[in-house]
Amino acid sequence: MPSTVATKPLGKNGPLVPRLGLGLMVLSGMYSTPGSDAERLKFLDDVYARGSGTLVPLPPPQFRLCPTNLAPADEYKDSEDLIGKWFAANPSKRKDIFLATKFAIRQDPDGGHQGLSVDSSPEYCKQAIKKSLSRLQLPYVDLYYVHRVDKKTPIENTMKVMVELKNEGKIKYIGLSECSADTIRRAHVVHPVTAMQIEYSPFCLAIEDPKIEVLKTCRELGIATVAYSPLGNGLLTGTLRAQADWTKPGDLRGALPWLQADVFEHNLGVVDRIGELAKKKGVSPSQLALAWVLKQGDDVFAIPGTTKIHRLDENLASLDVELSEDDEKAVRQLAKEIKGGRIQDLTGYAFASTPPLENGSA
Repeated sequence: MPSTVATKPLGKNGPLVPRLGLGLMVLSGMYSTPGSDAERLKFLDDVYARGSGTLVPLPPPQFRLCPTNLAPADEYKDSEDLIGKWFAANPSKRKDIFLATKFAIRQDPDGGHQGLSVDSSPEYCKQAIKKSLSRLQLPYVDLYYVHRVDKKTPIENTMKVMVELKNEGKIKYIGLSECSADTIRRAHVVHPVTAMQIEYSPFCLAIEDPKIEVLKTCRELGIATVAYSPLGNGLLTGTLRAQADWTKPGDLRGALPWLQADVFEHNLGVVDRIGELAKKKGVSPSQLALAWVLKQGDDVFAIPGTTKIHRLDENLASLDVELSEDDEKAVRQLAKEIKGGRIQDLTGYAFASTPPLENGSA
C-alpha cells in the first residue's frame, strides 16, 4: 500500500477525493456468484481500514485519504442494499466516505440482464433517487450520475430535476455517464457537471477520439473523468487465461468482444506483452494498467472493482508506480493491437445524444 492515497479535486469545483476509488459492480455479483453478506461486509470493513494508521483524515468538508470513493448503482443487483447495511452498522463512518450512485438503467423484474431499458426522464429520476436512498438508508449521496441517457428526454429536463434534488439536499454533485460531447455541453449550461464516468483503459481509448471529443470537452469545461473498467473487465490483469475463467455462474463477461473465441488468443498475446513491460518495472500488469490510466492527467480518476482485499492492496500500490512518457507510449502502442470493440457499442447507448429542447427552456 502507498503511504498516502493521492487526492485531487473532482472537477473544477469539486471536493478532494482519492484518485483511486472502488467500483462495486463486481462485489454485487456481476462477474460471479456474490459472497454472503457477512463476507462482503467484512470486505468493506477491510476497505475502510485501509484509511487508518498511516493515512491521515482530512478536516471537514474534505474526505479521508483512503480508498473509500465508493461507486454502487441502482442497476448493480444488491450493491446499494449492501452499502446500506454497512452504513447502518457504521453510521459514524459516513463522513469519511465519498459515495456515488447512478440511475437510468431499469432492471427487468427477475433481476437479470435481459430486457434492460434506459429511462433518464425526470419522473424516473425522482423514483430512482427515492429508492436508492431507501436502500442505502441515507439522506443523501455525494455524487449522482445519469447512468445512460435514453435518447428521448432532452438532457436539460433531466438536469433540471437533478438540480432540484441537489437543492433538496438529496445529492451534492451531478455526474453523467456514456453520453455525447454535445449532451455534456448542454447539461453543463443548466448546472455544472462535476464528473463524467466513462470506460477508459489502454484497450479503450474512444474518449480521446477527435470525432467523439468527450475527453476534450470534459477538460474544456473542468469536468473530471472517472474511468470505469480501467482493467479491461479483468483482461488487463493477466488472470483471464481460458474460457473457464469467465464462464462461472453469474459471470456476464461472456459477451465481451475481447473475449470471443476468434480473437481471444491474439488478445492474450497482447496482454502478455504488456505483462512483460510490467515485469521489467517490477510491478503487476494491473498496477501498470492503473498507473497508465492515472498518467493521463490529474483530472482522471479510476474505479476498479474487486472482491478480494489483496487485490485492493495491489491496486492501491499502483499509486506509487511512476511511468515515464516512454512507458506510457509503449503500453499505448501495444494496446492498439487489441481486437474486438467496446461492449457498450453493442448496446446502442454509447456516447448517446439527447433530442433538443423544443421550447428552448427546461
